[in-house]
This record gives sequence, structure tokens and C-alpha cells, in this order.
Amino acid sequence: MKRIFVWLQLGMLLLAAQAAHAATFFKVDENVIEERLHKAAGANPVREATLKTLFAEAGCKDVSEEHVPRRLPNVVCVLPGESDRTIIVGAHFDKVDAGEGVVDNWSGASLLPSLYQSLANNPRRHTFIFVGFSAEEIGLIGSKHYVLHMTPGERAKTDAMVNMDSLGLTPTKIWVSHSDPALVSDLAAVAQQSELPVEGVDVDEVGSSDSESFARRNIPHITIHSVTQDTLPILHSTRDNFDAIQPKDYYDSYRLIAAYLVYLDANLGTPKSPGGKSK
Repeated sequence: MKRIFVWLQLGMLLLAAQAAHAATFFKVDENVIEERLHKAAGANPVREATLKTLFAEAGCKDVSEEHVPRRLPNVVCVLPGESDRTIIVGAHFDKVDAGEGVVDNWSGASLLPSLYQSLANNPRRHTFIFVGFSAEEIGLIGSKHYVLHMTPGERAKTDAMVNMDSLGLTPTKIWVSHSDPALVSDLAAVAQQSELPVEGVDVDEVGSSDSESFARRNIPHITIHSVTQDTLPILHSTRDNFDAIQPKDYYDSYRLIAAYLVYLDANLGTPKSPGGKSK
């Protein structure tokens, strides 16, 4: 088994980060989060259809499919904001043949509608684009296609891409080496303010994730996960089922990510005063 590097220095990032203001959002009930997670059953086409249904049930009125040649489409839900600055929140919905694919990655995909629901009733500066990516497991095909078809203007107006992959095995983790330092610091600050756990765990030698498609286009990105050396063998195996999920850790990850998105909305792309501080 290749090594997973655990970054114990994340506390240093906390000291360097600005103190996060308390984030206000609609908190989806834990039972609803669990119910959506339990809808992981079925092959990838069923999962794609289920994700569209969950978005609609969460209140998304702008759900669409982005055609991906010879693959299932990406599922896209847009939450308009006051400006054309955007934050993309993504997670792949496809699974491998082994196991039920609950952790990898219905745990991320099924949170997308809940995060939409958490933000929908708040005023927003940014337009949020929630994307369920297809064909991640066979080469990041859905996310590569999405980024390839972004215009230069759309890329320039994207302040962050927040990627969720394989949540709920343990408390929230950050793939630090494959994330923008400023976004890592922001998440650490929000975790401290929210009194929720977060730790840096890198998985550089054991795979990739959809944020890499955005990194290649210089779009600020972060990948949030829950994998450790001990839990890594669960992925792509028959052990990837509901029993692998730790419900408290999973719900804490939802709460942290929702608070993080509210914080990013308030702080990214904010005009700076001559002294370098946000106005």
C-alpha cells in the first residue's frame, strides 16, 4: 500500500488564516441527509436519475444535463446570486463495479442537493453551480468535459471549485497538496470557528479526483474527503457500503462544508481597499 501523508501542521494554517465569521445557513436535518445517502442503490444510470430527482426535491428549479460524449451526462443545478462571480461545488456520482459505491462517491454526490437547500434561502453574492460529474472513475471524463467547455470568461469569473470525494469514513480531511493554500486556510478557519474537526491528509500516490480538471485551468480548487491509511482499502471493494459510513462524521462534514460555502461567498472576490483589506 502506498503511503498517505498526514499533515500535522494544519494548525499553522489556522494561525495564518483570518478568523471566520459565524456562517448562517439552513441546516438540513440529519435524518434527511441519511435518507439521501441511502438512495445510492443502482447502476450509474439510476444514480444519475436519482441525483436529478434529489435536486428537484430540494427545490432546484434549474436542473439540467450536460452532454458528455459516449458517457452519462453531468447533472448541473444552478443557484443564482447577485453577481456573475461563481463558486462550483462538485462530486462524482459514478461508481466502480465492486461494492455499492456509498462512500465513493454517493457520499459526496448526495450532499449536493442538501448544500443547495442550505444556501437557497440566504442572500448570495456568488452564483453557485452544483455539478454531479459522470465517469470520474474512468479518467475524470465528466469534469474534464465540463472544464473544456467553460469559456475563458466563465473560467475567469470562477472564484473556487469545491470538490467532495469519499466522505464519512472519518472526520473531515483536506487533500492539502492538491488544494489551493488560501482555500485550505479558509476551511481550517471555518472549522475552528464552527468547532468542527478537520485535518490534512494527502493521497498523492493513490489516485486523483475531479478537482484536478480545474487545477489544469488554474481555477482555485480544494478537495474534501475522509480517507486515511486505515480506511483506504474500503474504496473500490465490497466493503464500500452503508456500514462503512460513520454517521456523526458524515453529518459534521456536511455542516462544515455548508458553513464553508457561506464563508467563501462572503469573502471571495471581495474588492480590496488600498490598504489590502476587504471593503
